[in-house]
Amino acid sequence: MKSVLIIGLGKFGHHLCQNMVRLGNEVMIVDDREDVMEDLLPFVTSAKVGDCTNIDVLKSLGVGNFDLCFICIGTNFQSSLEITNQIKELGAKYVISKANRDIHAKFLLKNGADEVIYPDRDIAERLAIRLSANHVFDYVELTDGFGIYEIPPSDDWVGKTIGEVNFRAKYHVSILGTRKEERTSLLPAADHVFKKDEHLMVIGKMEDVDQLLKRLE
Repeated sequence: MKSVLIIGLGKFGHHLCQNMVRLGNEVMIVDDREDVMEDLLPFVTSAKVGDCTNIDVLKSLGVGNFDLCFICIGTNFQSSLEITNQIKELGAKYVISKANRDIHAKFLLKNGADEVIYPDRDIAERLAIRLSANHVFDYVELTDGFGIYEIPPSDDWVGKTIGEVNFRAKYHVSILGTRKEERTSLLPAADHVFKKDEHLMVIGKMEDVDQLLKRLE
């Protein structure tokens, strides 16, 4: 369990709060509009109405007591930048700021953000990859050039073991796990037998996975 501060309760901040609470974290929410917080009040640890560009409001939050501080203000970059800088100076341990553009991310990272997230860009990229390829059920980007893909097994793998296919050496991609219906098994052994109705979660360089996907077409 972690203590989490979320500043800005737009759509992203709202969903972030709901998921952080669901995962058992203690969450404080702050926004300058009371109405956007009303449905979250029964679930959060605390809430405050206030303008976080006001340094006195930020000081009253005790930002140094939180494990994570999220700045979820996407529509007003100037406010996001000011708040990011100020809460870091006030002793925030780890600051995660929302950005809409690369140039915004650069300024945020230079002015106190430990991490920058692009929820709109990330969702669009994930959706584009999943829908552009015929054999990708899901996709998560890890770092530049690497990702995790959920794919079906090739017909000529079915009935053979991972070792018999020589998967890693042949495709330069590793299998993190397998999924069948709602059951997931992590790090399958070399004697795991590929099944037609299972999904594979593979990790590797995008160019290597692209070559693998061409084989599935």
